[in-house]
Amino acid sequence: MIVIGFESSCDETGVALVSTEHGLLAHALYSQIAMHREYGGVVPELASRDHIRRIVPLTRQVMAEAGLKHGDIDAVAYTAGPGLAGALLVGASFASAFAWARQLPTIPIHHLEGHLLSPMLAQPAPSFPFVALLVSGGHTQLMRVDGVGQYELLGETLDDAAGEAFDKTAKLLGLGYPGGPELSRLARQGHAQAFALPRPMLHSGDLDFSFSGLKTAVLTRVKAICQGGAKLSPQNQADLAAATESAIVDVLATKAIGAIKQTGLLSLVVAGGVGANQPLRARLQTAMHTLGGQVFFPPLEFCTDNGAMIAWAAAQRIQAGLVDLAKRDAAFSIRPRWDLRDVCLDGA
Repeated sequence: MIVIGFESSCDETGVALVSTEHGLLAHALYSQIAMHREYGGVVPELASRDHIRRIVPLTRQVMAEAGLKHGDIDAVAYTAGPGLAGALLVGASFASAFAWARQLPTIPIHHLEGHLLSPMLAQPAPSFPFVALLVSGGHTQLMRVDGVGQYELLGETLDDAAGEAFDKTAKLLGLGYPGGPELSRLARQGHAQAFALPRPMLHSGDLDFSFSGLKTAVLTRVKAICQGGAKLSPQNQADLAAATESAIVDVLATKAIGAIKQTGLLSLVVAGGVGANQPLRARLQTAMHTLGGQVFFPPLEFCTDNGAMIAWAAAQRIQAGLVDLAKRDAAFSIRPRWDLRDVCLDGA
């Protein structure tokens, strides 16, 4: 079966084609970073309008690259949530219209499930069961994954997510948008030991996270340096960036390895935008090698939001028998707030 998937939950428009027999056939992605950089963050209304402009050309592009016609498609998947309501509506309405015109089934996909299963697009791919560290946007979670739709929450952030900690700290340091990648680039020029920053909940005895205190600690340091009208020097910025990155990586890696030891599993999957962070990758690869296990990451191009992960998640659900392919319904819905655990409960 061939599935076309649409992703439009925030500031990337993604379209992809996946075959249940042959895997990824083609994908295309348009990022709105350049547009939102002027405003220092995502402007929801502008994001929605841009999705409208991009989704048709991207669809034509992937169809041409795969050498397929509309009649070759068997199912249509779209991100139903979580995300920005207006942005989600663009992808959901277009996907539903696309499906209705061809009398195809539609498959609403949880955005985080897409991230969770995206490492299976890489080679080698992980096998179930595994522990997943999900670090995407406003989400930081540890999950035990026993199969498609079989997810057990092991721990999650109690306040800011890791990605938010990166972005908010970048803003404190006067860096541009998107903050996380800018901070990581600057960190390469700094010395992490120059500033002693906290590792919140590092020794809490559970698998939960907290990053709001780290952001506050950086703010306190910045205010101390800037007393009397002084400004952050380039070296101050680089050192604070390195210290922040080191603290976040330390917490994420410690908790992830804690989950591995708690579950007794030897496969760790890291998914989401922060999964592209090189120090985090290196730290986890070393730790898992020491334990005799293996860590899996999605290809770098699939760490951020993309259509491939949505089409892939839908294909996996089809193969797991979790989709009613006989259902043809023009109705659709979005869920801007949607707990990943609900996917296990309601089979959405």
